[in-house]
Amino acid sequence: MAEPVTSTITMMDPAGLQAIGAGLAVGLTGLASGIAEKEIGTAAIGAMAENEGLFGKGLILTVIPETIVIFGLVVALLIS
Repeated sequence: MAEPVTSTITMMDPAGLQAIGAGLAVGLTGLASGIAEKEIGTAAIGAMAENEGLFGKGLILTVIPETIVIFGLVVALLIS
């Protein structure tokens, strides 16, 4: 005699969901920061090739997208 098929609904572990959320916060902000930094860095290198006096401004503008990752890290720490 065959046993009846039963389906069991299992709840996901809240700690696992927190880990997924923290990973997404850091990963997606890192990806966005990398894309933004690529564009800004390319423009900064082009500007510095024409005028070396723009090094400081190019450096500062290149560092600004890094703050996005820091915000993502803070959110991840708050989640976990």
